[in-house]
Amino acid sequence: MVVVERGDVLGEDYRRRITEVYVRSFAQDFVAFSRDTDKLADAFERMLLLDRFYIALVDGEPAGLASLTEGDQKLFAPRWRELRRHLGLVRGLLSYLVIRSWFMSASSDARPGRAEIGFVATEPAYQGQGVATALLRHLLARPGYREFVLEDIKDTNEVALGLYAKLGFTVYERRKVRFARRVGFTELLSMRLVGEPPA
Repeated sequence: MVVVERGDVLGEDYRRRITEVYVRSFAQDFVAFSRDTDKLADAFERMLLLDRFYIALVDGEPAGLASLTEGDQKLFAPRWRELRRHLGLVRGLLSYLVIRSWFMSASSDARPGRAEIGFVATEPAYQGQGVATALLRHLLARPGYREFVLEDIKDTNEVALGLYAKLGFTVYERRKVRFARRVGFTELLSMRLVGEPPA
């Protein structure tokens, strides 16, 4: 059975394990910083704002995660000294700048009642067991939101796109990305769900 809890409710005892799920799930996106997931977890551990992440637990172990933000809420508090200490001067600076420019700005469409879901990930050992579905259904049941959006999904991520469509999301924007083909995709898609998700 999948149980979903907010990261800060799980508390600091879970911080490292949550960070490890995050860096393993997005490791290919972090290769410019480091290929060593332990080093990335060291660098990012204090950066994640746990109250913005929801964690899917299977038998008490983090099996997946997703973020939920509204308006100008941030997901990360990057610490330059931590990044530099674990990744080195150049890669630490690169990661700090990328995180601040890509993940720290508010959406131009931010408004009350609109929530952005991001960083949806399932640990490989738990894939195919309904972890992401349970996690997303939990987020979609949160009161106070009329619209949910998922932004910047790679067009090659067919499993995720299929799950989002099954839950009622539709594509509202496609964005070509310069040099994207070099890293294995063509464009980034954004999806939204307005109103009630299908049962």
